[in-house]
Amino acid sequence: MKKKKRGMVMVASGVLAMSLLSFSTSIHTSAKTQTVNSQTVSKNFLIAYNQSLPKDYQTEIKNAGGVVVRAIPELGALEVRSSQPDFLKKLNSTSIVAANLENSFKLEDGNPEGADGLPVALTPDSDGTYWSSQWDIRHLTNEGKSFAIESGGAKTTSGVEHDAVVGIIDSGIDAEHPDLKANFIGGKNFVPAGGYYGDVPEENGNPSNVTDTNGHGTHVAGSIAGNGKVKGVGPDLGIRAYRIFDASGNAPTAPIVAAIVQAANDGVDVINMSIGGFDSLKYYYEGTRYSDISDVLLWKRAIQYAVKKNVTIVASAGNDSLNYADKKSLTDYMNASYADLGIQYSGVTIEVPGSTPGVINVSSSNKWSTNKLAFYSNYGNGFIDVAAPGGDNGPLYDATRDLNQRDFTNRALSTWPRYLNAYFTVQKNEGYAYLHGTSMAAPKVAGIAGVIKAAHPDYTPSQVEALIEKTALDYGKTGHDELYGSGEANAYTALTGK
Repeated sequence: MKKKKRGMVMVASGVLAMSLLSFSTSIHTSAKTQTVNSQTVSKNFLIAYNQSLPKDYQTEIKNAGGVVVRAIPELGALEVRSSQPDFLKKLNSTSIVAANLENSFKLEDGNPEGADGLPVALTPDSDGTYWSSQWDIRHLTNEGKSFAIESGGAKTTSGVEHDAVVGIIDSGIDAEHPDLKANFIGGKNFVPAGGYYGDVPEENGNPSNVTDTNGHGTHVAGSIAGNGKVKGVGPDLGIRAYRIFDASGNAPTAPIVAAIVQAANDGVDVINMSIGGFDSLKYYYEGTRYSDISDVLLWKRAIQYAVKKNVTIVASAGNDSLNYADKKSLTDYMNASYADLGIQYSGVTIEVPGSTPGVINVSSSNKWSTNKLAFYSNYGNGFIDVAAPGGDNGPLYDATRDLNQRDFTNRALSTWPRYLNAYFTVQKNEGYAYLHGTSMAAPKVAGIAGVIKAAHPDYTPSQVEALIEKTALDYGKTGHDELYGSGEANAYTALTGK
């Protein structure tokens, strides 16, 4: 289990801590925590069965004092709510593999750390676009040359014919944004009425409501398939939005893995998840031992389900500045992060979903260096598959860590919901914002995977990944390294083979 701005955590029946999406570095490890004791009114549990759900699972859960909140038959999984302190002990089914108290991802809004760099006044180019400000997309596409090779689709008299579709599991989307509207082809809302914890009255539970209340998902979408004042890696790729975060920024594990299943069933070619967190296989709370094994198991099942349906999956590596290969540092980090909750970690720490087999895990490179990652990016041998431009605050900030030296133009410019307040990096909301994070790096790779699938519809996920890695720019140490993995992914080299 874990707490962290950009990911998520799982827990057995004890404590619920959670992490969140890789957003901007200020979104790095925050968590909504829930102390569990005999007085707790109700708790959510994640249950994994051996194979499939038993026919009598409803009765089984009811007899133990629980209510089924969500069933995911494809994964043999249940999300259950119970106010009984001994609920897990009452479950007698021999077909249950693991049952944990459910944890939640936490998506934050990336508030600035006090006085810092000046917000940017967006100035369009002579053609009315912001192309000159999109250093990341210009670099990835060789100044737009890759668009002529493969843009992800083609314009027709009735709109855009999409040759590949990317599913975005995130906070939703501004579907009417002029840069995204032509490529948006639907989606699904997984947030229930009242939000996940009944404390968000504005949530009505409408399954078609994918409106982005945070901005994160819209920014990610623009990097993949923006086609207007800003461009994405594949300006004609189709995009589907799977909204998992409620308006308060929470998302338990169950709806996330359910969204993976839904996207795969919808036939998307690629899934982007700018989200992640740490699970622990052994930790103690108030003297009782717990494990996040059910969380790890269901992530594996969900990824395998999608890969078997020929879906390429991309995830962000996280914004904790951690070396994943240094297992002791991960345990130390977890203990430091949760010391105030009385949680003690002593087992193996696993990052999900990035380290899950079948996922392309992406670190964040920057504008100004081919030897240093963005200061916040996680890294590690055997952990990072490729890097992509996620941006940072520029070389002066990197050298000094002086907030007044932050240059926001070193971040990634992309779409932003027009109905939200301006993000703090820009002077006013014109539908665009500068953000940085591994959340901004992952969608670049998802976009590359999308145009590869458009150009080679018969490619399997392993072939798509192999091409991305083979044609990545060999930054950092020669060959595969702990920072860039196989290198910095590039759309132009992937499509041209050089």
